[in-house]
Amino acid sequence: MAWFMNGILLWGFIMITLMAIGGFFMFRKFLKKLPKEDGKSMMDWEDEYIDQTRHLWTDETMELLNALVMPVPAAFRDVARRKIAGRIGQFALEERASVMTSELVVKGYISATPKRDHNFLKKALKEHAIDWREYELYFQS
Repeated sequence: MAWFMNGILLWGFIMITLMAIGGFFMFRKFLKKLPKEDGKSMMDWEDEYIDQTRHLWTDETMELLNALVMPVPAAFRDVARRKIAGRIGQFALEERASVMTSELVVKGYISATPKRDHNFLKKALKEHAIDWREYELYFQS
């Protein structure tokens, strides 16, 4: 009988832990959806940048983005691709680019990636024969 009670307690602990983790990620998404001072949320701005620069993407730059995002676990890959594409679009609009370049893709990829992943990011750029030292400035920001 004691093993049954221990099993129930273990199952309860596992369920509470999983619900807390899920709640944390849901709360983070909720915070990103809250409007800022300008009336748009972070996710609204990402969508805006993506929509305004959709016509600038070439097959080559889209393939590069997909290749760079490939190491991200499948469950998070679409979210990462969207965040990175939004940052790339922001850079493209700031530079008034007429076409999306691989340089813009790499800049956006670096600046949209959390600092804790920068060592992994440098390795991924090396694998694609991209010299990350040219983009040292974007690792700083």
